[in-house]
Amino acid sequence: MNPPSSDNNPSSEVLPPITGAKQILFNEIKQRIEGAKTFSEVLPELEENILKFLGAQRLTIYQNARDGQEIIAKFKSGIELLEIRVPLSANSVAGYAAVSGNAVNIPDVYNAQALAEIHKTLKFDSRFDQRSGFRTKSMMAIPIRIGPPLLGVLQVINKVGGDSFTETDLTYAKHIAIILGKKFHQEFEGTTGPYEYLIKRGLVTQEKLDEFNKRTKKEGVTMTYLLVNETSKNEPSKIITPDLVATSLESYYLLPFMRYDPNISLPTKLLNKYKINMSYLRRQLWVPLAATSTGDTIEEILILIDDPTDMNRQMEIQRYLPAKKYIFRVGFSEDVLQYLGGGGLTSYLHGLASKLEEEEVLEGGTGLDEGIEAGEINENENTVIQLVNRLIIEAQRAGASDIHVEPGPGRSGSVVRLRIDGLCRPALEIPSTHMRAVLSRIKIMSRLDISERRKPQDGKIVVKVKGQPLELRVATIPTVYGESAVLRVLATGGGLPFDKLNLSERNYKELDRLVNIPQGIVLVVGPTGSGKTTTLHAVIGRINTPDRKIWTAEDPVEITQNGLQQVQIDHKIGFTFAVALRAFLRADPDVILIGEMRDKETAHSGIEASLTGHLVFSTLHTNSAAETIVRLLDLGLDPLNFADALLGILAQRLVRTLCAECKQHYKPDEDEWKRLIRLYGEAYFPELGVSRETTVLYRPGGCGKCNKTGYKGRVGIHELLVATKTIKKRIVEGAKAEEMRTMAVQEGMRTLIQDGVAKVIKGMIDLSQLFRVATE
Repeated sequence: MNPPSSDNNPSSEVLPPITGAKQILFNEIKQRIEGAKTFSEVLPELEENILKFLGAQRLTIYQNARDGQEIIAKFKSGIELLEIRVPLSANSVAGYAAVSGNAVNIPDVYNAQALAEIHKTLKFDSRFDQRSGFRTKSMMAIPIRIGPPLLGVLQVINKVGGDSFTETDLTYAKHIAIILGKKFHQEFEGTTGPYEYLIKRGLVTQEKLDEFNKRTKKEGVTMTYLLVNETSKNEPSKIITPDLVATSLESYYLLPFMRYDPNISLPTKLLNKYKINMSYLRRQLWVPLAATSTGDTIEEILILIDDPTDMNRQMEIQRYLPAKKYIFRVGFSEDVLQYLGGGGLTSYLHGLASKLEEEEVLEGGTGLDEGIEAGEINENENTVIQLVNRLIIEAQRAGASDIHVEPGPGRSGSVVRLRIDGLCRPALEIPSTHMRAVLSRIKIMSRLDISERRKPQDGKIVVKVKGQPLELRVATIPTVYGESAVLRVLATGGGLPFDKLNLSERNYKELDRLVNIPQGIVLVVGPTGSGKTTTLHAVIGRINTPDRKIWTAEDPVEITQNGLQQVQIDHKIGFTFAVALRAFLRADPDVILIGEMRDKETAHSGIEASLTGHLVFSTLHTNSAAETIVRLLDLGLDPLNFADALLGILAQRLVRTLCAECKQHYKPDEDEWKRLIRLYGEAYFPELGVSRETTVLYRPGGCGKCNKTGYKGRVGIHELLVATKTIKKRIVEGAKAEEMRTMAVQEGMRTLIQDGVAKVIKGMIDLSQLFRVATE
């Protein structure tokens, strides 16, 4: 009696050739199947020959139902076919062959112990035998596939003239399964590769796919990301959307595709019951989305997975979550991670399996942290180095402005959050045992004292990503749970063009006029992170010509431009903004940029410089243009000198913009329209030249490009106070901020809210995001 056997996928192994009389019979079967239009039309004629070739009494041939949950018996010998549906689970012989990808040879299906040795949940359903009187004994089940995707299962029953099937019989059955696989693949109109659908439509070449495949490992990005974002750069006509990639994967895996749905909540009770944590699911890239239960028994469970042909993961899922029925859906790894609280940008942070290429290695020192406690890992171990490196690379790629590394209480995991478009998003959980090593690694890279954990420290990391420089400003701060770190990703490269600031027509013309006046002071104001540096460099870029000498003092130097003499402030050695400004005045400047007027000395020196024939730019952390005047006068500036020097003050905020791919249009109702009029001002609203009947507004949707948030990118809203004669007079008279604001509006200034309303009507933003950064 042969023991139960389990063999690898027949489509991927080399089978011994068929010889003798069997070869003649096999060739006839093969030719008839290949020449038939469909397998169903030729089976009645071939059934006897197939059974003779296999030496079997009966056979059942299942096909993939393409619903992600079962296989269906379409062809059955012995009796009139009654459709049999078998769930994709290891609870049945055919189901086990389908989900495991293994061929099985079972001498006696009634031997429960032998079945359990193959898989602990494997059982034989004897109800058919009881109803029909037929006695099933030996059985072979072979998965039918061409390449990884499942096409069906060949089930062979009862050896003729013997107790059980031999290994030679199993080999013959695998040969038949290969023929059936080719026929089914043809009938299913399946593709031979995940992206063949895109190749056939001329959207991408195999050479480009090979290049992308190397980049996924090298750069830590997904194939979907590269297909959507890289293929149309040089050929705009060949645009690949996420939906096209989804269709391509669906055609290959022969399973329904499923995108991220923000309305679906994970079955947390189920996950807690079976002790399945999010970190494990992120590493494995699958997630249970829904389940139905009867008592303690899971009847049915829906699984989203990035590769449903990974049989090891399918079997692992069934070990961790025992259910009667599994429904599989294929999805993007980005979408799987989105359910798990990450998103596409974290997919490779959780893997950390591949080594970084040399061009992505971040510059920094090495060393040991003498204070690491027993049981904790060292910051110089490969996984920690890769984790910090990859975290920085992914943050830069995602457009994050800051990386927040935050310790948690006790043994609970620490959290890494990225600030993207002004909002913090969870990106990664770090086990408590790794947290100190990660902080030490960051401190080593930024050349801080790794032994000092009691006081704040500031440093800088120099990074090379694919050969391009990137700098990060690092601040470590002790908290009650341990050290926390914030890494500010400093913008590199040239400034934003002046024309891309999204200024209103009036603000564009007035600011352009002001910056071409040879002397005076122009201020850009707003809270931290409102884009002041970006605006200043756009303005400087406007007047950066060979005939002008331009000095800048910045802390830090985030944006560099050719033609500028840029200086980094260093407070540790006493090189402050005021000291730099005095030095600039001895260096024959035409234009001076001072990073911030944070004290009386710097403000006074800036005013003096503007009065002596120089054009001066600077910033302040104030809420509005009018308040800036009051703030500077409170520092002790002479009102007459300040009024004489001031050219204008630009206040600004950054507002999240609606995603252009998924924003949804609608007609405003009467109440919303009245609100827009009130916000802009009834007296000024007609200047917008719009009516409710013809205006279309937009609300957020949610798609893969915006990480399902409905928003992607930010746009500035501005108010530009021009120092007219009337305003200068008010400054000298010591008028209050509200009085100067009213006067400026009468002279043409539009407030932050008014500029925001205009951009709402243009479809750039919505009111909810406007009110996040500006008040009425």
